[in-house]
Amino acid sequence: MTQLKVTQTRSSIGGKHMHRETLRSLGLGRIGDSVVKQDRPEFRGMVRTVAHLVAVEEVD
Repeated sequence: MTQLKVTQTRSSIGGKHMHRETLRSLGLGRIGDSVVKQDRPEFRGMVRTVAHLVAVEEVD
């Protein structure tokens, strides 16, 4: 199954509360943090919510 590597590239300071909470639930806390998650619809939706704050790449 394909995995997604999500890296936080921008700060959540000054952003909406739900965006900060979404980053926290993805496991991201500061700029430069990366996590690898399974490519599932739930995670795709969370990444879409904070797409302006993260970079995403597919990992095999």
